[in-house]
Amino acid sequence: MPEKPSVTLPGKVEKVIKSPDPGEPEKAQVSLEKGDDLYKEIRIENTLSDANGKRVALKAGAHVEVTVQADRDATITKH
Repeated sequence: MPEKPSVTLPGKVEKVIKSPDPGEPEKAQVSLEKGDDLYKEIRIENTLSDANGKRVALKAGAHVEVTVQADRDATITKH
């Protein structure tokens, strides 16, 4: 099966945001180094899995990579 088209962007965890509601997970705010000024921050749930399936969380200041991936039929050829 062919690989899906993708782009990977470098980023940095600016801060970890604790949830005021104990039932909601904390968030990691990630700043994309190559993002447009008004749109370069994203917030994601701060729960990841390591190679062994163990739950881990990002630390503030961590360097990360953000990958955007799409099915081939969801893309067009650029000229």
